[in-house]
Amino acid sequence: MNIKSLADNRQTRSYLMKKFEAVGIKPQTRLGQNFLIDLNLLRLLYESGEIDSNDVILEVGTGTGALTAPMSDSAAAVITVDVDPVMQELAKQELFGRKNIRFLQMDILKNKNTLRSEVLDTVYEELNKVDENGIKRRFKLISNLPYCIATPLISNLLKTSIPPELMCVTIQKELAERITAKPNSKNWGALSLWTQSQCRTEIIRIMPPTVFWPRPKVDSAIVKLSLDQKRRNKIPDLNYFNEFARAVFFHRRKFLRAGLCSTFKHTIPKQRIDEIIDEMQFAHNVRTETLPLKTIQKLAELCRKELLKLPEKERKLL
Repeated sequence: MNIKSLADNRQTRSYLMKKFEAVGIKPQTRLGQNFLIDLNLLRLLYESGEIDSNDVILEVGTGTGALTAPMSDSAAAVITVDVDPVMQELAKQELFGRKNIRFLQMDILKNKNTLRSEVLDTVYEELNKVDENGIKRRFKLISNLPYCIATPLISNLLKTSIPPELMCVTIQKELAERITAKPNSKNWGALSLWTQSQCRTEIIRIMPPTVFWPRPKVDSAIVKLSLDQKRRNKIPDLNYFNEFARAVFFHRRKFLRAGLCSTFKHTIPKQRIDEIIDEMQFAHNVRTETLPLKTIQKLAELCRKELLKLPEKERKLL
């Protein structure tokens, strides 16, 4: 696939400036409209998605369709979402006649903890289609993501019953470092724990502001998350584990005991928390940020079993 032949007339800085001037619009940076104008990096983003004819691709931030077009050439279907009606209308003009693209004009986030049901319903619908050979389709997220929605989008997709088998996205470099962080580092936290409990994560490329128009104020990165179903299957209760991760890292510099006592102050007595800490053979001055993934998962499960002893309506964290 020669992505340059599809993108070079509509994703250069000069073309975008002329196009927007002709229709009387400007990029809205508040909506995350920073267009990737380096065609080599656009190609890298596309190729890192490993798209084939069984894939259902979710793209968030349609832009002018420069990435949408080559993805539609390779995938079974592309569901592309944009909050800006003017921008999506431009993309529809550029992509006219492509039958496997479904346009959704909306904010993909209903709120920071919930995705729009219309988007998920469309993904379900496309995934349930099979070809003449009965081959099951795969779900992927491939996007130049608006910075403002990257964290809740990635986090919430991993809470659904159909998490993407692969996510390959451009995001802030700082966020990419949090997703791929290691224990006992400054970036190790709830997001690292949540993503790595289900995915293999890697940074594909760090990108300076100059490869975007308009230029963002920070460096960016292409990051890749590959779903590991075996890891995901080890989490008995996804919603609980997500809440646990956020709760124990809420005060990341606190001692673990203090964090657990705060998290379970209405549900697990301090004496029982001390017993769990002793059972895990932790020093009483250990901090959450020093603990590796498997250790935190074991701790989370011990606490969950304590909650299960309570009536269901009393099991909430915090």
